[in-house]
Amino acid sequence: MKVVILAGGFGTRISEESTIRPKPLVEIGGKPILWHIMKIYSAHGLNDFVICCGYRGDMIKRYFRDYALALSDVTFDLHEGGMKVHRNGVEPWRITLVDTGEATMTGGRIKRVRSYLGDETFCLTYGDGVGTIDVGKQIEFHRQSGALATVAAVRQPGRFGVLRLMPGDDHVGGFREKGNEDGGYINGGFFVLEPEVIDYIDGDDTSWEREPLERLANAGLLVAYRHTGFWQNMDTLRDRQVLETLWKDGGAPWKVW
Repeated sequence: MKVVILAGGFGTRISEESTIRPKPLVEIGGKPILWHIMKIYSAHGLNDFVICCGYRGDMIKRYFRDYALALSDVTFDLHEGGMKVHRNGVEPWRITLVDTGEATMTGGRIKRVRSYLGDETFCLTYGDGVGTIDVGKQIEFHRQSGALATVAAVRQPGRFGVLRLMPGDDHVGGFREKGNEDGGYINGGFFVLEPEVIDYIDGDDTSWEREPLERLANAGLLVAYRHTGFWQNMDTLRDRQVLETLWKDGGAPWKVW
Protein backbone atom coordinates (compact mmCIF):
# COMPACT_ATOMS: atom_id res chain seq x y z
CA MET A 1 0.00 0.00 0.00
CA LYS A 2 1.27 3.46 -0.91
CA VAL A 3 1.45 6.41 1.46
CA VAL A 4 0.92 9.88 0.00
CA ILE A 5 2.45 12.73 2.00
CA LEU A 6 1.49 16.35 1.33
CA ALA A 7 4.77 18.25 1.61
CA GLY A 8 4.41 21.22 -0.71
CA GLY A 9 2.92 24.05 1.34
CA PHE A 10 4.59 27.32 2.29
CA GLY A 11 4.36 26.78 6.06
CA THR A 12 3.56 30.43 6.71
CA ARG A 13 2.66 29.91 10.39
CA ILE A 14 6.15 28.65 11.11
CA SER A 15 7.96 31.16 8.92
CA GLU A 16 10.86 31.33 11.39
CA GLU A 17 11.86 27.95 9.96
CA SER A 18 10.13 27.75 6.58
CA THR A 19 11.89 30.78 5.09
CA ILE A 20 15.03 28.65 4.76
CA ARG A 21 13.55 25.18 4.15
CA PRO A 22 10.16 23.53 3.55
CA LYS A 23 8.27 22.75 6.73
CA PRO A 24 8.53 18.94 6.31
CA LEU A 25 12.32 19.33 6.65
CA VAL A 26 12.09 21.22 9.95
CA GLU A 27 13.93 18.99 12.41
CA ILE A 28 12.80 17.27 15.58
CA GLY A 29 15.68 15.59 17.37
CA GLY A 30 18.02 16.19 14.45
CA LYS A 31 15.73 14.53 11.88
CA PRO A 32 13.10 16.19 9.65
CA ILE A 33 9.52 15.75 10.82
CA LEU A 34 8.95 14.13 7.42
CA TRP A 35 11.38 11.37 8.46
CA HIS A 36 9.46 10.86 11.73
CA ILE A 37 6.17 10.50 9.82
CA MET A 38 7.69 7.97 7.43
CA LYS A 39 9.12 5.99 10.35
CA ILE A 40 5.60 5.76 11.84
CA TYR A 41 4.21 4.26 8.65
CA SER A 42 7.25 2.04 8.18
CA ALA A 43 6.73 0.60 11.67
CA HIS A 44 3.34 -0.61 10.41
CA GLY A 45 4.86 -2.20 7.30
CA LEU A 46 4.18 0.62 4.82
CA ASN A 47 7.35 1.58 2.95
CA ASP A 48 6.20 2.88 -0.44
CA PHE A 49 5.87 6.67 -0.33
CA VAL A 50 4.66 9.28 -2.81
CA ILE A 51 5.69 12.73 -1.61
CA CYS A 52 3.87 15.74 -3.06
CA CYS A 53 6.52 18.45 -3.33
CA GLY A 54 6.01 22.14 -4.01
CA TYR A 55 7.68 24.95 -2.11
CA ARG A 56 11.44 24.24 -2.11
CA GLY A 57 10.80 20.67 -3.20
CA ASP A 58 14.36 20.46 -4.55
CA MET A 59 15.57 20.51 -0.94
CA ILE A 60 13.45 17.44 -0.12
CA LYS A 61 14.87 15.62 -3.15
CA ARG A 62 18.42 16.47 -2.12
CA TYR A 63 17.74 15.38 1.45
CA PHE A 64 16.81 11.84 0.44
CA ARG A 65 19.64 11.61 -2.08
CA ASP A 66 22.18 12.58 0.56
CA TYR A 67 20.47 10.54 3.29
CA ALA A 68 20.86 7.31 1.36
CA LEU A 69 24.47 8.10 0.47
CA ALA A 70 25.42 9.03 4.03
CA LEU A 71 24.20 5.67 5.40
CA SER A 72 25.93 3.52 2.78
CA ASP A 73 29.45 2.22 2.21
CA VAL A 74 30.36 3.08 -1.36
CA THR A 75 33.23 2.94 -3.84
CA PHE A 76 33.52 5.71 -6.42
CA ASP A 77 35.41 4.96 -9.61
CA LEU A 78 36.29 8.49 -10.59
CA HIS A 79 38.00 7.47 -13.83
CA GLU A 80 35.19 5.27 -15.15
CA GLY A 81 32.45 7.31 -13.54
CA GLY A 82 30.87 4.45 -11.62
CA MET A 83 29.67 3.93 -8.05
CA LYS A 84 29.25 0.67 -6.15
CA VAL A 85 27.25 0.34 -2.94
CA HIS A 86 28.73 -2.24 -0.56
CA ARG A 87 26.45 -1.82 2.47
CA ASN A 88 23.17 -0.01 2.63
CA GLY A 89 22.02 1.03 6.09
CA VAL A 90 18.85 2.86 5.09
CA GLU A 91 15.25 1.89 5.67
CA PRO A 92 13.53 -0.26 3.01
CA TRP A 93 11.79 2.78 1.59
CA ARG A 94 10.72 3.39 -1.98
CA ILE A 95 10.21 7.13 -2.38
CA THR A 96 8.61 8.86 -5.37
CA LEU A 97 9.04 12.64 -5.21
CA VAL A 98 6.61 14.56 -7.42
CA ASP A 99 6.66 18.28 -8.19
CA THR A 100 3.00 19.21 -7.71
CA GLY A 101 3.52 22.97 -8.08
CA GLU A 102 4.15 25.72 -5.55
CA ALA A 103 0.67 27.27 -5.57
CA THR A 104 -1.36 24.05 -5.86
CA MET A 105 -3.86 23.40 -3.07
CA THR A 106 -3.94 20.15 -1.08
CA GLY A 107 -6.63 18.52 -3.19
CA GLY A 108 -4.88 19.50 -6.39
CA ARG A 109 -1.67 17.90 -5.15
CA ILE A 110 -3.46 14.60 -4.57
CA LYS A 111 -4.99 14.74 -8.03
CA ARG A 112 -1.58 15.42 -9.60
CA VAL A 113 -0.10 12.18 -8.22
CA ARG A 114 -3.03 10.01 -9.39
CA SER A 115 -0.90 8.21 -12.00
CA TYR A 116 1.52 7.03 -9.30
CA LEU A 117 -1.14 5.38 -7.12
CA GLY A 118 -2.59 2.57 -9.21
CA ASP A 119 -6.05 1.26 -8.36
CA GLU A 120 -5.50 0.21 -4.76
CA THR A 121 -6.34 1.67 -1.37
CA PHE A 122 -3.77 4.21 -0.21
CA CYS A 123 -2.92 6.25 2.88
CA LEU A 124 -2.66 10.02 2.96
CA THR A 125 -1.22 12.39 5.53
CA TYR A 126 0.34 15.82 5.90
CA GLY A 127 4.06 16.45 6.24
CA ASP A 128 3.77 18.13 9.63
CA GLY A 129 1.98 15.89 12.14
CA VAL A 130 2.80 12.85 14.26
CA GLY A 131 0.82 10.59 16.56
CA THR A 132 0.37 7.13 18.01
CA ILE A 133 -2.35 6.19 15.53
CA ASP A 134 -2.32 2.45 14.84
CA VAL A 135 -2.23 2.64 11.06
CA GLY A 136 -2.79 -1.09 10.67
CA LYS A 137 -5.98 -0.98 12.72
CA GLN A 138 -7.12 2.13 10.86
CA ILE A 139 -6.69 0.33 7.53
CA GLU A 140 -8.64 -2.67 8.84
CA PHE A 141 -11.38 -0.35 10.12
CA HIS A 142 -11.55 1.35 6.72
CA ARG A 143 -11.91 -1.92 4.84
CA GLN A 144 -14.68 -3.11 7.11
CA SER A 145 -16.56 0.19 6.81
CA GLY A 146 -17.06 -0.01 3.05
CA ALA A 147 -16.51 3.77 2.81
CA LEU A 148 -14.35 5.54 0.25
CA ALA A 149 -12.53 7.58 2.88
CA THR A 150 -11.54 7.19 6.52
CA VAL A 151 -10.15 10.05 8.59
CA ALA A 152 -8.47 9.73 11.96
CA ALA A 153 -10.60 11.77 14.37
CA VAL A 154 -8.61 13.21 17.26
CA ARG A 155 -9.33 15.55 20.15
CA GLN A 156 -7.29 18.74 20.08
CA PRO A 157 -8.30 22.34 20.75
CA GLY A 158 -7.22 24.85 18.13
CA ARG A 159 -7.48 25.76 14.48
CA PHE A 160 -8.71 22.64 12.73
CA GLY A 161 -11.67 21.27 10.81
CA VAL A 162 -14.50 19.97 12.99
CA LEU A 163 -16.05 16.60 12.22
CA ARG A 164 -19.76 16.19 12.92
CA LEU A 165 -20.05 12.51 13.80
CA MET A 166 -23.40 10.80 13.38
CA PRO A 167 -24.89 9.38 16.59
CA GLY A 168 -24.68 5.63 16.89
CA ASP A 169 -22.15 4.99 14.14
CA ASP A 170 -18.89 6.20 12.64
CA HIS A 171 -20.13 8.13 9.62
CA VAL A 172 -19.12 11.75 9.30
CA GLY A 173 -22.20 13.89 8.78
CA GLY A 174 -20.37 17.12 8.07
CA PHE A 175 -17.05 18.86 7.90
CA ARG A 176 -16.38 22.52 8.63
CA GLU A 177 -13.72 24.90 9.83
CA LYS A 178 -13.22 25.05 13.56
CA GLY A 179 -14.09 28.06 15.71
CA ASN A 180 -12.58 28.80 19.08
CA GLU A 181 -15.83 27.88 20.84
CA ASP A 182 -15.90 24.36 19.43
CA GLY A 183 -14.96 21.11 21.12
CA GLY A 184 -15.11 17.49 20.11
CA TYR A 185 -13.25 15.64 17.41
CA ILE A 186 -11.13 17.22 14.70
CA ASN A 187 -9.45 16.08 11.50
CA GLY A 188 -6.20 14.40 12.58
CA GLY A 189 -4.79 14.28 9.06
CA PHE A 190 -4.23 10.52 8.83
CA PHE A 191 -6.46 9.16 6.04
CA VAL A 192 -7.10 5.81 4.37
CA LEU A 193 -8.60 6.30 0.92
CA GLU A 194 -9.90 4.53 -2.13
CA PRO A 195 -8.64 5.92 -5.46
CA GLU A 196 -12.21 6.94 -6.36
CA VAL A 197 -11.96 9.87 -3.93
CA ILE A 198 -9.80 11.66 -6.50
CA ASP A 199 -12.90 12.01 -8.67
CA TYR A 200 -14.23 14.37 -6.00
CA ILE A 201 -11.30 16.77 -6.57
CA ASP A 202 -11.89 19.36 -9.28
CA GLY A 203 -8.36 20.63 -9.87
CA ASP A 204 -5.34 22.54 -8.62
CA ASP A 205 -7.42 25.13 -6.74
CA THR A 206 -9.31 22.54 -4.69
CA SER A 207 -8.59 22.19 -0.98
CA TRP A 208 -8.92 18.55 0.08
CA GLU A 209 -10.30 19.70 3.43
CA ARG A 210 -13.24 21.52 1.89
CA GLU A 211 -15.32 20.42 -1.13
CA PRO A 212 -14.02 16.84 -1.51
CA LEU A 213 -14.43 15.91 2.16
CA GLU A 214 -17.75 17.73 2.35
CA ARG A 215 -19.04 15.87 -0.72
CA LEU A 216 -17.87 12.53 0.64
CA ALA A 217 -19.48 13.26 4.00
CA ASN A 218 -22.77 14.29 2.41
CA ALA A 219 -22.79 11.07 0.38
CA GLY A 220 -22.18 8.94 3.50
CA LEU A 221 -18.80 7.83 2.15
CA LEU A 222 -16.55 9.35 4.85
CA VAL A 223 -16.09 7.61 8.19
CA ALA A 224 -14.09 8.48 11.29
CA TYR A 225 -11.54 6.29 13.02
CA ARG A 226 -11.53 7.61 16.57
CA HIS A 227 -8.04 8.04 18.03
CA THR A 228 -7.79 8.91 21.72
CA GLY A 229 -4.01 8.68 22.08
CA PHE A 230 -1.25 11.17 21.40
CA TRP A 231 -1.45 13.46 18.38
CA GLN A 232 0.37 16.70 17.64
CA ASN A 233 0.85 18.74 14.52
CA MET A 234 3.68 21.22 13.94
CA ASP A 235 1.85 24.29 12.79
CA THR A 236 3.86 26.88 14.72
CA LEU A 237 7.26 27.34 16.31
CA ARG A 238 5.67 26.60 19.67
CA ASP A 239 4.40 23.26 18.33
CA ARG A 240 7.91 22.43 17.19
CA GLN A 241 9.29 23.23 20.64
CA VAL A 242 6.71 20.91 22.24
CA LEU A 243 7.77 18.04 19.98
CA GLU A 244 11.47 18.78 20.44
CA THR A 245 11.10 18.73 24.23
CA LEU A 246 9.28 15.40 24.14
CA TRP A 247 12.00 13.92 21.94
CA LYS A 248 14.87 15.20 24.08
CA ASP A 249 13.23 13.98 27.30
CA GLY A 250 12.94 10.48 25.82
CA GLY A 251 9.18 10.57 26.01
CA ALA A 252 8.21 10.97 22.36
CA PRO A 253 5.00 8.90 22.19
CA TRP A 254 5.06 8.69 18.39
CA LYS A 255 8.39 6.81 18.40
CA VAL A 256 6.89 3.38 17.73
CA TRP A 257 9.93 2.02 15.82
